[in-house]
Amino acid sequence: MRVISGKLKGRRIEGFNIPGTRPTMDRVKESIFSMIQNNILDSSVLDLFAGSGNYGIEAISNGAKIVYFNDYNIKCVKTIKDNLVNMNILDYSKITNLDYKKALKYFSESNIKFNLVFLDPPYKKHIINDILDNLINNDLLNPNALVICEMSEKEDYINNNAILYKEKKYGDKIVLIYKFNN
Repeated sequence: MRVISGKLKGRRIEGFNIPGTRPTMDRVKESIFSMIQNNILDSSVLDLFAGSGNYGIEAISNGAKIVYFNDYNIKCVKTIKDNLVNMNILDYSKITNLDYKKALKYFSESNIKFNLVFLDPPYKKHIINDILDNLINNDLLNPNALVICEMSEKEDYINNNAILYKEKKYGDKIVLIYKFNN
């Protein structure tokens, strides 16, 4: 895996082989970042199921102000930290090692809000709608925030504050991008 754009373009991201993770293909990541490019600069970003930190590192490379990386797997957390140190971008990040519900509670209690949220949870859990509700109910999203959801089967989400902004299919993956007007 490599950073595909921005100031870190071409830099190698370690961690594609961590057991229990599923790295996002470069062409999928490239497509996603071209769709959200105008929303990255100076943004506050959450990479909730961060794995190797692929999405969050790409956001930093493209001008995000701060990225909060979270993963429950301690091997992922170590890999994220190693990647951030190797790229000299640790100052643009915070790393947590929490279950996603505890992470969202922590961010809420800390009054942290996000402009961009990346959700790439284990596919078979079907928890994206629960997470989207949690983001809204705990006031974790800035106005016009985008939430990028990667999944294996489409999970429709209906909420008066959410608009399906973009939808794209890549082989067996579906990416839905919601815009929140709260």
